[in-house]
Amino acid sequence: MSLDLNMPVLVVDDYKTMIRIIKNLLRQIGFQDVDDAADGGEALEKLRAKTYGLVISDWNMEPMTGYELLKQVRADPALAELPFIMVTAEAKSENVVAAKKAGVNNYIVKPFNAQTLKGKIESVFQPA
Repeated sequence: MSLDLNMPVLVVDDYKTMIRIIKNLLRQIGFQDVDDAADGGEALEKLRAKTYGLVISDWNMEPMTGYELLKQVRADPALAELPFIMVTAEAKSENVVAAKKAGVNNYIVKPFNAQTLKGKIESVFQPA
């Protein structure tokens, strides 16, 4: 699966400034179709209403965390294969391990730039 810059991307973060930053980075990379959600619950509604090619979600959100969102996405047969990148400000190894066990495709620690984001996205779409 090669990187399709036309695929819809969903950015999930409860911090509007972070959503804006990630959307700007995605545009720098070349993505045009970028939606956002303020928490995991809103993200699930959007994921069930539209077909996305990638989710980039913050870990720390209320009321549903990015980790809980990831587990729900992986438990839903219609969404289970959806590429999912987790974003966090904390590089705690237990979080990385938990996210990997839950089926995250990649992990980014803030702060990051367009080049780092592009590399993480490309690695998700590399043929295994």
